[in-house]
Amino acid sequence: MLGGYFAPIHQVGLNEVTRQAVAARLHEIRRRSSDTTAGRCRAQLSAAFVRLMQEGLCEMNPCIGTKGQTERAQRDRVLSTDELRAVWNACDLNTDFGKVVRLLILTGARREEIGALRWSEVNLDAGTINLPAERTKNGRAHTLTLPKVAMDIIRSVPRMRDRDYLFGIRSIGFRSWQVQKARFKDGIVKHWKLHDIRRSVVTGMCEIGIEPHVVEAVVNHFSGHKGGVAGIYNKAEYKPQTKQALGMWADHVRSIVSGDARKVVNLSTRYA
Repeated sequence: MLGGYFAPIHQVGLNEVTRQAVAARLHEIRRRSSDTTAGRCRAQLSAAFVRLMQEGLCEMNPCIGTKGQTERAQRDRVLSTDELRAVWNACDLNTDFGKVVRLLILTGARREEIGALRWSEVNLDAGTINLPAERTKNGRAHTLTLPKVAMDIIRSVPRMRDRDYLFGIRSIGFRSWQVQKARFKDGIVKHWKLHDIRRSVVTGMCEIGIEPHVVEAVVNHFSGHKGGVAGIYNKAEYKPQTKQALGMWADHVRSIVSGDARKVVNLSTRYA
């Protein structure tokens, strides 16, 4: 993280790095990226200088007295219908970022799960993505049958020879999150983060009548219904239910985008 952000001071000796120079870089990071990113960079740089001081390699920590993170994490941020529509419509499907964001809206997946999606994890015939355990936060392999609108986005991605990743320009998948978001039609939605999409999908699915345990299965997050003892004995993956739920959610997103956010019919009758 630190390399690019603090490149201008790389050629300066350790004892010549000033508080003013660090403060200037943190200001630039806030301007180009976010307060959160600046706070994390400052924390890492400060920790590095503390270690260098302990090893006797420098005399002071130039981060002392600089501005730390001021934003408080908003872990309850849910995008409104109008905000979700604005984000969806701002997606440029000629870019990886636009495709990834729409897939996040349609699946509720974590950004790394879609940004680093591989062709070897996609079954075009079955319409599924199959995330191995090592690619999920909770270490559970995760399979989703996607609605047509999501598969159409995946099929639109050019398939390159000798490259397994769908997105990004290197062999590590898509990584330019903050840079691309900063260019993402500035001001379309205030104070939002990519993870707000996941929270908004979960909330939206529940609001249109999808049962909570199915929503948890969709986003591969098992707590109440399959937490504790229940999780030990209940090994159901709810694959038919998650397929139905994603189809229902895609219909709801379509109605939001068209400006006709109508009541979605009962899951059991519409997708039986």
